[in-house]
Amino acid sequence: MATETNSARFKTSFEPVANTDCTILILGSLPGDASLVQGHYYAHPRNAFWGIMSQATCTDLNALPFEERYPILLAHQIALWDVVQSAIRPGSLDSALAHINPNALSELIFSLPNLSHIIFNGQTAAKHGSKLIPGYIKQSIAPSTSPAHTLSFDKKLQAWLQLLAHKN
Repeated sequence: MATETNSARFKTSFEPVANTDCTILILGSLPGDASLVQGHYYAHPRNAFWGIMSQATCTDLNALPFEERYPILLAHQIALWDVVQSAIRPGSLDSALAHINPNALSELIFSLPNLSHIIFNGQTAAKHGSKLIPGYIKQSIAPSTSPAHTLSFDKKLQAWLQLLAHKN
């Protein structure tokens, strides 16, 4: 059982998954507890992210180990990272984020010469990330893939696929 001291510890994001071919950067807020425990992006079994990316890439990513999912995203020119480098957050809800330290988004963006579109995974990522993005890059907000966001999978999927189809 987590103690008060444990719940007040800073949680830290992962390294970006990106290469110079990427045209789309998907930015989440900060990995949830299930992801942090497993050491991989969107690891909560009810998070819709990998189901949506499965449709976008025509590959059943949920059937693959995480280590095999990332190269498939990169082959489709999709990069991943988080807006928040570290923060205090008891549990996994974005509404509980406090003492936020942002990631160096501009450094990553400048290292991606083909980047043309940033998609924020939910409102919290957009709230904390949009002000850190150079104005010349298209920004969109997709519905959060978190299981806490109650929109149906089909509605999330439709919105995400529409954004992913417009790379420029």
